[in-house]
Amino acid sequence: MNKNKNFFLAAIIPHYRHEKTLLFVVEKLQEHNLTVFVVDDCSGNTADEVLEQCRVKGVKVIQRNINGGKGAAMKDGIRAAAAENFTNVLQIDADAQHNFDDIAQMIAIARQNPDDLVCANPIYSEDAPRARIVGRKITNFWNLINSCSREIKDGMCGFRIYPLSITMKIIEKYQIGNRMDFDNEILLHFYWNKVKFHWIDSQVKYPADGISHFALFRDNWIISKMHAGLFFISLRQKLGFYERVK
Repeated sequence: MNKNKNFFLAAIIPHYRHEKTLLFVVEKLQEHNLTVFVVDDCSGNTADEVLEQCRVKGVKVIQRNINGGKGAAMKDGIRAAAAENFTNVLQIDADAQHNFDDIAQMIAIARQNPDDLVCANPIYSEDAPRARIVGRKITNFWNLINSCSREIKDGMCGFRIYPLSITMKIIEKYQIGNRMDFDNEILLHFYWNKVKFHWIDSQVKYPADGISHFALFRDNWIISKMHAGLFFISLRQKLGFYERVK
């Protein structure tokens, strides 16, 4: 665990059928002395062995009985970390596509700014799936419209450090999506609640044998519906009717 008077950091890995890479991600996080929560989103029996190996390594494993999506898994992890009095949580995907070399920099920024949000701004290479590229373009357009700002550089990258106190208030007060919409939707609520953002550029890799659970049509449809709904919330915010957390 990373701990000082005002900074007590854990890591959350939302997991769904990434048995080949999960342990590697856990080990990379533990190099930073982080307490790790793995939230398994009902992967099934194929994940039993790797989850047991995680437990042997001291990982706190939460197993969902129903597949609810990445957002649902993150909410469970956030609540569990808050219950153990962590002040901040690092979110990272289980597929090992994020740049682990950036973790130290993100932690350093969060340690100096424990009430702020630290986000990776993904740098995609040519091997990035078309679904991701299309989804990112849709998301960036709507974030610009809904925030009237370029403050949100990327809404889809799940590589961040959250300040837990206000994060808990946000997920309890607002209806944040439970699937791929979670990553972007929660950012807008942070923005509307005047939370400061810190961004670092971070390379994202997509190995040829990698597994992605992002579905081109389903998830881009979910994201498009999310942004349409957020548009009306943004109008309320501009008119002064958006109620911030306290």
